[in-house]
Amino acid sequence: MNMKGKEMLGKGRTRSDTTPLLGKHKQQHQQPHPKNRFHSSPSACSHSISSPLFLEMAAAISSASSSPTSHCNVFLGVDVGTGSARAGLFDEEGKLLGSASSPIQIWKEGDCIEQSSTDIWHAVCSAVKAACSLAKIDGEQVKGIGFAATCSLVAVDADGSPVTVSWSGDSRRNIIVWMDHRAVKQAEKINSCNSPVLQYCGGSVSPEMQPPKLLWVKENLQESWSMVFRWMDLSDWLSYRATGDDTRSLCTTVCKWTYLGHAHMQHINEKDSRDMEACGWDDDFWEEIGLGDLVEGHHAKIGRSVAFPGHALGSGITPTAAKELGLVAGTPVGTSLIDAHAGGVGVMESLPEKENDNEAICHRMVLVCGTSTCHMAVSRDKLFIPGVWGPFWSAMIPEYWLTEGGQSATGALLDYIIESHVASPRLANHAASQKTSLFQLLNNILESMMRELQCPFIAALTEDTHVLPDFHGNRSPIADPKAKGVVFGLTLDPSEQQLARLYLAAVQAIAYGTRHIVEHCNANGHKIDTLLACGGLSKNALFIQEHADIIGCPIILPRESESVLLGAAILGAVAAKKYTCLSEAMKALNAAGQVC
Repeated sequence: MNMKGKEMLGKGRTRSDTTPLLGKHKQQHQQPHPKNRFHSSPSACSHSISSPLFLEMAAAISSASSSPTSHCNVFLGVDVGTGSARAGLFDEEGKLLGSASSPIQIWKEGDCIEQSSTDIWHAVCSAVKAACSLAKIDGEQVKGIGFAATCSLVAVDADGSPVTVSWSGDSRRNIIVWMDHRAVKQAEKINSCNSPVLQYCGGSVSPEMQPPKLLWVKENLQESWSMVFRWMDLSDWLSYRATGDDTRSLCTTVCKWTYLGHAHMQHINEKDSRDMEACGWDDDFWEEIGLGDLVEGHHAKIGRSVAFPGHALGSGITPTAAKELGLVAGTPVGTSLIDAHAGGVGVMESLPEKENDNEAICHRMVLVCGTSTCHMAVSRDKLFIPGVWGPFWSAMIPEYWLTEGGQSATGALLDYIIESHVASPRLANHAASQKTSLFQLLNNILESMMRELQCPFIAALTEDTHVLPDFHGNRSPIADPKAKGVVFGLTLDPSEQQLARLYLAAVQAIAYGTRHIVEHCNANGHKIDTLLACGGLSKNALFIQEHADIIGCPIILPRESESVLLGAAILGAVAAKKYTCLSEAMKALNAAGQVC
């Protein structure tokens, strides 16, 4: 998931990676839900929707201080999204000291969307060095590192070199990006088997998960299939590239590979964290879907050992990786998280008042809003919810069951709605001349329209304009990758005002999609009454306000807007043994900003 609105710096790199790798019906504003424990105050979210505080545009590089820092313990989080690699440095209180971003290359050809692990690693190194330089932090001050990334699929050979997954044959293109939908038919074939493992991913696999993609490669790129020595989730590959330890995360394997994490429930807990032999693979499933060769060698190609997120990997950063990153060899590296799940770790304890009740966390849902939106909720009991991924044991917070809803296109949908309109170039020019963002300009236009038309509230502007947001299928709760989007109420009006209406209708459609997910989860055993939001779209006040009004829940925004980077950094803090467990680190380093 790419955090929307980030400017990116740097050019494409040409170095080669030669280092071997070791083994919609509109409603009026609602009153807060009566069960809500947090309420917005007049000052909390009463800013104009065009306030700079909420802009969905952020500098690619930020630094909290221009003077040299003297922090003893600094934790580094790395997040690889759809369009950029980002690095952030945090102090012992979870405050951002500095961050940097570097772009990554992407190839799009129809349903096929691909990237390069070599390019991504170079971008990571650039971002880490830039963040350290701007925050005036040297490598010795960094006590722990964590990686987060999109759930994209990486293919490498026995030497760690890229193996193509592209029709083009280009060896650089060794990553099938998370949003790639080439494997729809393979997903349908897998779902027709009705394997018991499918009940742990909402009853069916999505083409965005790894088994369908693996099956596609085997059926279409036989030479590549025979060459691949390791198939890895991108975040696992990053930690492997840094440490040489290919232990996989319970997050990636459980959420995207059908690994049954609860196989470890009886003989492991988070505080006894160690590499665990991968006993959660269902060999019958892999045989049945035609991928039985992945079972060979104790599942060596897909993961022989797994660990809780934050578990210290190997001997820390290797000397080679340390030199590339500008860090110190041996610095602890925590087992990784998928980027959305890192956002959950970075925000889920961001409450105005800390709660000691371990059950209280089960009333919250985190919205990680970027190119797509992921909806994270945890429970003590496993809850099977049709059309919603999970329950996943220990996939985000150890020893809790995770429910994961999602919308495949949210930021991407807003980009599409804006960029495909005839007024878009004109609006872009106006935004550039005013040194503001398109979203701020659209929010300004909507406020002006509300006043001119004497509407009681902004939402009423879309009385005759409606959007069904399934432009990239419906991930939850319909679970139909073939679903299509709809725009109702189009006219020949080419004005910026009409574009603003479409933009607002799309925002509302996304919010109604989230409401559908929340209500569906609550109807199946959850008790969600509070939302927390992070990611690029959470910086857009209109986006957040429409969600709060439409869903009828308070929405808490964290103190630190870079929640995914914070979540990744928390993994490093746990790996460095600064905290006994992930939950303790979350309570110490998460902090609330505002309640809407």
